[in-house]
Amino acid sequence: MSFRNRLTSFFIVIVLAPMLAMGFLALRLISQSNEGKAIARANGAAAAAASVYTSDVTIARTDAGLLARHLTPLPKTRLLDAKLRELVKSGALTRVIVIHDGRTLGSIGSTSAIAPGTAEIKGHGGAVLEITVSATTAPQFADQLSSGGVVVVVRSGGVTLASTASRPLPRSIPTNLDVGGVAYAAAAVAPLAGIGAPVNVTVLSENSLSSTSGNTSQVVAVAFLAGFALLAFSFAVLASRGLSDQVGRFLAAARRLGGGDFSAPVPVEGSDEFAQLAKEFNSMSRQLEERLAQLESERKRLRESIRRGGQTFAATLDEDALLGLALGTAIDGTGASFGRLSVREDDEAPLAQRLFEGDLHGVEQTVLVAEAGALRADSLADASEAEDSADDASRADQVFVLSVPLGPWSALGRPLGLITVGRRGRPFANEDKELLRSLVGQASMAIDNTRLHEEARKLSVTDALTQLTNHGRFQEVLAAELERARRYHHPVGLILLDIDNFKQVNDTFGHPQGDLVLRRLADVLRQSTRDGDTAARYGGEELAMVLPHTDLDGCFAIAERLRGAIEQMSIPLLDGSGQLKVTVSIGVGASDTGPKEPLIATTDKALYKAKRGGKNQTVRATPLAAKAARGE
Repeated sequence: MSFRNRLTSFFIVIVLAPMLAMGFLALRLISQSNEGKAIARANGAAAAAASVYTSDVTIARTDAGLLARHLTPLPKTRLLDAKLRELVKSGALTRVIVIHDGRTLGSIGSTSAIAPGTAEIKGHGGAVLEITVSATTAPQFADQLSSGGVVVVVRSGGVTLASTASRPLPRSIPTNLDVGGVAYAAAAVAPLAGIGAPVNVTVLSENSLSSTSGNTSQVVAVAFLAGFALLAFSFAVLASRGLSDQVGRFLAAARRLGGGDFSAPVPVEGSDEFAQLAKEFNSMSRQLEERLAQLESERKRLRESIRRGGQTFAATLDEDALLGLALGTAIDGTGASFGRLSVREDDEAPLAQRLFEGDLHGVEQTVLVAEAGALRADSLADASEAEDSADDASRADQVFVLSVPLGPWSALGRPLGLITVGRRGRPFANEDKELLRSLVGQASMAIDNTRLHEEARKLSVTDALTQLTNHGRFQEVLAAELERARRYHHPVGLILLDIDNFKQVNDTFGHPQGDLVLRRLADVLRQSTRDGDTAARYGGEELAMVLPHTDLDGCFAIAERLRGAIEQMSIPLLDGSGQLKVTVSIGVGASDTGPKEPLIATTDKALYKAKRGGKNQTVRATPLAAKAARGE
């Protein structure tokens, strides 16, 4: 065989064959990357679907509670049916089911309703009124989530309630499927609570490989590889005309490049084909070196971005969201495959797992060792253990775990919890540990800020003396309840209460004694409030209560119980000389039309009528409808 043929064959073996293998691998990576992106989008859309569904269920549960109170006492069947049809016809709800003591009294609305919320109220004799409502239909839910190549299928009990697919889908949807010539990746949401059978939601994300852009990427990759292969073969033919010593020098330089040594370029001698090929190799070497430098710079930038991203903890005021963000960022930042977050409810409580990601099965003991070390040292601790106890267990079988205490720290010096992350086959580097310390430190400060903000928020709406709602918050609650009353046509009751001869108490026994009287009366109001009621300090010695779903008669009955309880109450004198008795005058009113100013005004008039009428009594306000009829 001639030297030219031998050199050409040699070049084919060391250049073209690896190039073809790399081309095949590149095409496979393009395909797998597009499939991975489609799966990731499908999983993200599935998570969003679950979140939207949960939000719809929460809203429906609130609506069910409001409707349950509105239907108490339960109207006659014909009137109940009319009310339910009116609610569904208005568009506020899509499905309403009323069950009283195990018997269905009404079921109105769309059969495709999903995301139900249920409320129960126990009546006299132990009878239970159960209200189930839904404000969302399956087509509405599917259309809300379908966009940008995402298909949503909603099924229940084997029946397809809604689908945004262009054609029918199989009963069992695989992870990857073809719909009308378009490839999709599918992700299923865990069965969700429905009306009757559970609701199954499947999200399909279009695989970009089946689109024009995906095909174009493959064509460009193939064209690039084909062109480069052709160029390389041409250089091989031309290089075979050179001298054997030139080939030797060239091969030696090529081997240096293959070993990652970019410091010695290929010698360029003359202007023949060998010189041109040497220049190309040198150019490729510089580009590869620059690319490696760029990748290292990008790696550092990513880590710095994660560090900066941790600073966003400070802008989040939801502690549960902060904990989830802290765990997720810790796992992503360190490249861990699993992790968990444990917290304690108070200073005396033990740590308990709150969140986890990944598979912790089989690594529990290693996790416990790392967490115990972190608690002892009050700092980061690590642990590792081979999953297989045999002597020849490889590094790939080992588990590596990091654990860091999560603040804020209590007065007893105990941390709020622990963040623990781990992975198999690769130990954590020092930079991973430093990054985890930084992220957990930022999360600790953010959680501390969140708790301080919550304390400040409570102080801003609470009266310092009585610990009741303050005047400003009272006005907001009353306005909001009256707006709901206007929309759903249920009454809202208002009680205004004034302590009789309170000035005399202050003048005779001192202001500290008066403060004690106010606190004791506030205790009575708190003990008398129902779920949804709001007790407030209206101002000075006046207290108030907002009573949703309560008409004037119901409001009067509650007020009378309050007045009687206060009249029977004995308050000790601070000087220890005896007991003090107080009475109150009360005005009550109710409205289902809003706004709040007329209701407050009429109730206030009733209060002062009670004061002028001899005190220690309850007076009803003139109904607002009657006042309007008289033109007042």
